[in-house]
Amino acid sequence: MTTADPQQRAARGAARATALTFLVVLLCALTLAMAYANKARCAGGAIDESGRSQVFDVRKDSDVCYSDIQFLWIGRDIDNHVFPYIDGGITEEGALTGGAVEYPVLSGVLMWAGAIGVSNDADFLWHSALLLTPFALLTAWMLARLAGPAALLWAIGPPLVLYAFHNWELPVVCTAVAAVAVMSIPTGLSIRTRGIIAAVLLGIGFCFKLYPGIFLLPLAVYILTEGAPRDARRVRDLDVAGAAQALLAAMGTVAAVNLPFVVAGVDGWRASITFQQLRQADITTNSIWYWGHQLIFGRDAETTTTWHDMVAAASPALILASFVLAMWLGWRRWTPASPFPWVGVSGAMLCGFMLFHKVHSPQYTLWIIPFLVLLRVPWSLVAAYLVADAAVGIGVFRYFYAMGAGEGVELMEGIVQFGVWLRTALLIVLFFLFLRAGLRGAGRAGSAAALADRRDLQPVA
Repeated sequence: MTTADPQQRAARGAARATALTFLVVLLCALTLAMAYANKARCAGGAIDESGRSQVFDVRKDSDVCYSDIQFLWIGRDIDNHVFPYIDGGITEEGALTGGAVEYPVLSGVLMWAGAIGVSNDADFLWHSALLLTPFALLTAWMLARLAGPAALLWAIGPPLVLYAFHNWELPVVCTAVAAVAVMSIPTGLSIRTRGIIAAVLLGIGFCFKLYPGIFLLPLAVYILTEGAPRDARRVRDLDVAGAAQALLAAMGTVAAVNLPFVVAGVDGWRASITFQQLRQADITTNSIWYWGHQLIFGRDAETTTTWHDMVAAASPALILASFVLAMWLGWRRWTPASPFPWVGVSGAMLCGFMLFHKVHSPQYTLWIIPFLVLLRVPWSLVAAYLVADAAVGIGVFRYFYAMGAGEGVELMEGIVQFGVWLRTALLIVLFFLFLRAGLRGAGRAGSAAALADRRDLQPVA
């Protein structure tokens, strides 16, 4: 064997990885075209005076082509091209006014940007899809670099068809995956420096859709432990300064993004928070709280103020408890053989959030798909999760259609409940599996020489 053989093998491996990455991104682009075509069935044709496609209300539930993007063209002053939050507010009844929207500020700006130059919901859907597409493609590229063929779950999976242009989820998913990529792909930077960059990305994600903010604590612990297995020296020499700098970088990012909106219109900025606080666990939320009420009290029982107050207290308490449990179990996984599994802990915390939050919109599936790609969980469980998601993501709109048409709802309600409770069981299982799982693509993002710098990607023993 010549000395050139390892280099040749490395070159061939790099070529195969590049080809695979190109294929994943290309297939993702084709899937996004299908995703847009699916939602566009509810857009276009005759447009009324408000800029609403008349076909939207006819098809949105029966044809399962509803999207929040198209729906929110009206009701948030997007159609009037009002810059969000500045002059907005919320009424005592919980209705948003004057350009206030229910999402964090970067999502609001993205919504406003999608409406530039358009006068109807069909064009708004198209422009928004153009804005969102690069985030999905970048996510596909990063997942292919990190996990190889498993990235096809993101690129061609049913969730991307159903939800890519359902809401404004793609940018926030991209920032979360980018944080993992920064920590995983060799760059020659120190763990502390990479951690600060990743924290900034998670802070940006928080300004899109909050949930990446929960990953900051496991990231900080990973930096604290220098991304290495436990030993006596490292216990004495924890990188407290690096962990603190990462947390401060994230908080600074969030403050810098939000401060201009607070100064320009604090009522409009605060309205998005108030809206989510006031939201109740009703038939539109798809959460265990609404369906749990039916399971306990029967389908005809009305939800009372006492029930909603209980949910408002129990939901955040259980979410917080799940975070504490995930961090504790993750800390126990930091052993002489294994580094602190920050990605697995992050995935577990997300499971806890999705499980106990009073709202579980179908498009949240896009949040968890990257963890199913990155972490070594059985593909049978992944398939089961996709089945549960389809039962909810498709079934709930057919359920709404049946109710609106005065048809029997028993079948579709049963399908939705099957999806909700199967998804609930799987989130509980995945909570614990994520904590023990190694990453699928250990060593894939760099050469063998760089592998020593990738201790965070080694399988958990």
